[in-house]
Amino acid sequence: MPKNIISINKEIQIIDLCLYLKKYNALVISDIHIGYEEALNKQGILIPRLQFQQTMKRIENLINITLKADKQPRFDLIIINGDLKHEFGRISETEWRQTLKFLDFLSAKTEKIILIKGNHDTILEPIAKKRDIEIANEYALGNKGSDKDFEYYFCHGDKIPKTEAFKKSKTVIIGHEHPAIALKEDLRVEKFKCFLFGKYKSKNIIVLPSFNPVTEGTDVLKENLLSPFLKQDLSNFEVYVVPDSESVLYFKRIRDILKLN
Repeated sequence: MPKNIISINKEIQIIDLCLYLKKYNALVISDIHIGYEEALNKQGILIPRLQFQQTMKRIENLINITLKADKQPRFDLIIINGDLKHEFGRISETEWRQTLKFLDFLSAKTEKIILIKGNHDTILEPIAKKRDIEIANEYALGNKGSDKDFEYYFCHGDKIPKTEAFKKSKTVIIGHEHPAIALKEDLRVEKFKCFLFGKYKSKNIIVLPSFNPVTEGTDVLKENLLSPFLKQDLSNFEVYVVPDSESVLYFKRIRDILKLN
């Protein structure tokens, strides 16, 4: 198995910065923030405009690895779990072009795409409508018309839902937080994106890192967290670190990392 694939359990795999649900042949991506570089440039923060090129290269590579590893010709479902694009206001020409190109690429690799609405996705509808892609505030898998609980529930994570689907879900999958951990070695501190796996009340919860190559993320060891799901004691949360596109590492629990850091 490639080093950038690691299993959380028998049904859930981390593949680079994405989550793969084997039973449903579904790929989950979060917080791509297309147009982030352009927003920074407007603020006078000049950085090379390589984000989209890097994003496309990385997503193409991990999709090929995932499909090959699971011996699938394509996905049944790809879920973008919020904040596909970055800007709140008018959609720029660059955002139009890049977002449509990204969605067209994914559409060729899957039977269906679901766009979960994030707090940055205030004007996503015109783009989604152009490609006839479904936008939702939440999405659930399992429980086809029965009274059983949903296996997986997806929302962006910026607020706690009050819907029946959420109440009946076993595992909640969110983004929004852009989790990362800062590790110290001598005088050097380096921040790495990570997945979090823990509990929210009686439910399992998985927090996805940002897929954006520019944003490092929030240090979950020290910083104040944004998501209401994570305003709790996280010491028992398990951490899976993604140091680069070639590897995923299990770092045990947050309490264990704090002892060493």
